Order: sequence, then structure tokens, then C-alpha cells
Amino acid sequence: MSAFTDRLRKRFQDITEPPPVIPVLRLEGVINADGVGRRRGISMARLAEPIEKAFAVSKAPAVALIVNSPGGSPVQSALIARRIRDLAEEKNKRVIAFVEDVAASGGYWLAAAGDEIYADRSSIVGSIGVIAAFFGFHDFIGRWGVERRVYTAGERKLMADPFQPEKAEDVARIKLLQADIHQAFINHVRERRGPNLAADDETLFNGDVWTGERALDLGLIDGIGHLRPVLRDRFGDRVRFKVFGGHGGILARLGMGQGRFGRDLADGAIEAVEERAHWQRFGL
Repeated sequence: MSAFTDRLRKRFQDITEPPPVIPVLRLEGVINADGVGRRRGISMARLAEPIEKAFAVSKAPAVALIVNSPGGSPVQSALIARRIRDLAEEKNKRVIAFVEDVAASGGYWLAAAGDEIYADRSSIVGSIGVIAAFFGFHDFIGRWGVERRVYTAGERKLMADPFQPEKAEDVARIKLLQADIHQAFINHVRERRGPNLAADDETLFNGDVWTGERALDLGLIDGIGHLRPVLRDRFGDRVRFKVFGGHGGILARLGMGQGRFGRDLADGAIEAVEERAHWQRFGL
């Protein structure tokens, strides 16, 4: 009889006092700009609507972020993080970020949009730096007797051309651009993490990565924990979750939309290879 009474009381409580609902925004994949053939990963264009919907859940006491990204475009990272912070302030909601496998480079930029960051002990966190990688084909085309003809207006228009020998002035210019982007990243982390940071700049901002356990010691995250237990401990066992964003079905995972199956399949395969290269940098 007591079990029946408990169930009845709980049912009545669910009716009179609805359980709190926490919107969960999934930020998963490589961060890239939208464009031809770009149907995978994270971008402002793809996440604008899910972000708006997550923060539109009016009675939600907080919004949770699930971050699982090896990084990518610094501009898209900044746009998404800024939109999350603007809505958090506008709607007066706390943002709690949870790292899954990795929040590195742009992925950590997104995680830092949270007021708190949690990760697994074995999550990969950090990579606060900037990378640019190129190939050089000038010896190859010379060996095969290929002549390349390029005409520009503007002497810097052909900077870092892969079909010409590397030039010291091109390398210097690229490093200057990287320094500006790196500084913007550092400023974002300092703004968001502030006094939590527990190491010097040379340690934190050299592009290195750490496990969640070590990232906690460095002040890059606030705790070791997973979404459900952390939020149930904070908001009660009756808390419910509503997920926004993330991948669609199998065709979406392959980067394929409606129609143009062959072209979409080829584009999706190329994107899958590119994305895999990003993840493999962290052994994933």
C-alpha cells in the first residue's frame, strides 16, 4: 500500500509541480564555415536556430552545453560563443558546459562560453593555440614538367602558394596573422575563466592539451562530472532534459541532404576524411 501511495503522491506532484526542464545544446564535430559541400560539423548558421530554441525555454533555470569538438574555425567559434553569452545575459540563465571526448582549440573556446565547465577525467582539454598547415608541390610539378601561370594585382595575393618555394616573408606574415588570432583566443579564455586559471601563460597558452583531471588542476575546468548526475544533484532527481542541435539521421551524418545523392555522397566522404584528420590529432 505504501508503494502505491508513493506512486500516487509522485504522480500528483508531477501534475502540480512540473519537474524542471534543462535545455541541452549539443556542440559536436569540427567547427567550420558553411559553404559548398559543407554539411557537417559546427557553424553559426547551423546552430543559430537550436541556440535560440534552447534559451527560449522560459522556466529553465539553466542551459547545458555538451561539447565534443577538436576545433576548427576561430571565427565560427567566436560567433557561437558570443551568441550563447548574449542570450545567457538576456535571458538571465546560467550556462553549464560538459566536455565529452574532447574540447580542444575551438572546442575549448565553445566550452569557455559556459559559466562552469565539467569534464570526464580522461577528456582532452585545451589546445589554446593556432595552427596552419600547407603542402609544397614546387619540386613535384618541376619534376613532371608542369608550368603554372598565375597573374595577380597586389604583390601579396599569392602568399604561401603551394606551387612555389617557401618564402621567408610569407612565413612571417602567416605568423603575424596567427599571433592576432591567438591573442583573441587568450583574451576570451582570460575573460571567461579569470581568477580560476592556476598556471602561467607559457603553460596555459602554448597549444598543449591535458586530461580533464589535469585541466582541473590548471583551472581550465571547474569539476570532474557528467551531465546527468551533476544536474540531478543540482536540480533534483525529477529534472528532465530537452536536447537541441546535434547530428540528424544517417544521411545527415554522411553529409547528404535531399536529392543529388551521388554528389552529396562524394562531398560527404571528403568531409568525413577531413573531419577524421582533426579528431586523429588527439588520438580519437
